[in-house]
Amino acid sequence: MRQPPHSEELPQTLISHLLELRNRLLKSMAAIMVIFLGLFYFSRDLYTLVAKPLIDALPEGASMIATDVAAPFIVPFKLTLYLSIFVAMPVILHQAWAFIAPGLYRHEKRIAMPLLVSSVLLFYLGAAFAYFVVFPLIFAFFTAIAPEGVAVATDISRYLDFVMKLFLAFGFAFELPIAIVLMVWTGVTTVEKLKTKRPYIIVGCFVAGMLLTPPDILSQTLLAIPMWVLFELGLVAARWVKPREATDEADAEQEDAGSAR
Repeated sequence: MRQPPHSEELPQTLISHLLELRNRLLKSMAAIMVIFLGLFYFSRDLYTLVAKPLIDALPEGASMIATDVAAPFIVPFKLTLYLSIFVAMPVILHQAWAFIAPGLYRHEKRIAMPLLVSSVLLFYLGAAFAYFVVFPLIFAFFTAIAPEGVAVATDISRYLDFVMKLFLAFGFAFELPIAIVLMVWTGVTTVEKLKTKRPYIIVGCFVAGMLLTPPDILSQTLLAIPMWVLFELGLVAARWVKPREATDEADAEQEDAGSAR
């Protein structure tokens, strides 16, 4: 029996998409590798820079320690790899955008690209807020409340794990305005509904701060309050976004008008 003409096109289309996905992933990995090779020579200096908020807060004469034999090499290596991914994020997101863009409608492209750029900037802003505002405060607090006779000497590996968790927590928390805009755009909720739920969302910000940060009230508050402010900014930004269904209808009307001509 003769097969339909499209039966052979489907596997070819799938293979072409997989090949394109592979190429996009390879380009992203290549960008990470290039950045890593450029930063690796400065790996120890980078770790010193990341550890500076704690080092400045340590008592005079105290220092960080390495409890594992390979830690002085492994820890800066891991940090450099993390930073390479962090710096290469615009390239990674650009490759993701180039992969999915052909399948988007015109009005979806108009909103998707600004959201991608904004999400990268907000993630960087959250990480910068953690480093310049949160770290000095919480490390000064932790070292000040140490019991008398206890020498504060933080392991470099534990410190890296700790700060990376905070970088990710604040980076993703600062994506809250993007999440609000997406929810309004997809029709999941509206600005008016979110306003009525403001008290619950404020409580949710403090719960998120409790779950995403170390178990101390200072770091929890330092995450919860910016999330609250970002929620309010998200409401302002969402006022300028039309729900996708309404945009689809408008585009369909324009297409019908164009075809009628």
